[in-house]
Amino acid sequence: MKTFYLFLKSKRTTLLLWLIVTGIFFLVPMLYDMPLYATGYASILALVCLLIGFLLSYARFCKKHQTLKQMQKSVLYNLDALPEPKDPVEQDYIDLITLLFNEKQHFITKKEEEWKETIDYYTLWAHQIKTPIAAMRLLLQSDDASGIPETKELAAELFSIEQYVEMALQFLRLGSSSTDYRFVSCELDDILRGVIRKFAPVFIRKKISLQYEPVCHQITTDEKWLSFVLEQILSNALKYTKKGFIRIYMDEHQENTLVIEDSGIGINPEDLPRIFEKGYTGFNGRRDKRASGIGLYLCKRILTNLSFGISITSSPGEGTKVFLDFSQYHLTAD
Repeated sequence: MKTFYLFLKSKRTTLLLWLIVTGIFFLVPMLYDMPLYATGYASILALVCLLIGFLLSYARFCKKHQTLKQMQKSVLYNLDALPEPKDPVEQDYIDLITLLFNEKQHFITKKEEEWKETIDYYTLWAHQIKTPIAAMRLLLQSDDASGIPETKELAAELFSIEQYVEMALQFLRLGSSSTDYRFVSCELDDILRGVIRKFAPVFIRKKISLQYEPVCHQITTDEKWLSFVLEQILSNALKYTKKGFIRIYMDEHQENTLVIEDSGIGINPEDLPRIFEKGYTGFNGRRDKRASGIGLYLCKRILTNLSFGISITSSPGEGTKVFLDFSQYHLTAD
């Protein structure tokens, strides 16, 4: 019904002219006292011809309308499905669409090149800054630095800088169109042990107990990206746990789900629905004044790309549980 209304609206001038002409056919005989049958047959014949033309025109209108509706999905990528123009006006419309399409493609290409240059620059910067960081770490590990009371604090701050640099690199890589995922079968315990080993100095410095229960499972994933996710989650747990424990284990109630639990300060209920939003820091982050609001956002995006899931439960003052759902891939016990 809507299509028919649109058709009538597009043909309103033609219909109006036909009504005027038909009126003239009937009006003139009446003015000269002529019998109506003298022009009646001609009027009926004109009406039949008009009706046939009207139906044919409506059929063409419906076909073109349907073609244009279907094109709405493909016109963003190519113009091959554009219908052939029937008159100069349609040709003008097609020329206009072609011009806009070419301008859009040029704009997209330009923005992609600018974004690539930006990624290349900051990736180079992130890699280059690792050199002075490594040099500072060697200096802190030297015999001359062993007698300095602030050495441990400096080492901890340097470790935080390394974490932020790595986060920046992963953020840039996620924005790239050629993210280097490499899926292989891995021992989940090997990945976890590597991450724990990296944070061992932080556990010792903060005197936080680690309760690690070997999971004894294999998983098909990208080891580098999953390691980054685990590092971010463990880093958050250590940051917001002043004393107590961090526990890593497989959930007994949810199949193929790894749990990283801490006894930290917890997350406010009003913050939980938004913790995976980019840039959202919540109450704890605002109080800490060092949170970026990027860590959990990256974790969510990476795990989605790996076809895994993540969820978090927490209670203020009692701690937080992070659930990593690996059920998309079949895990097999060793």
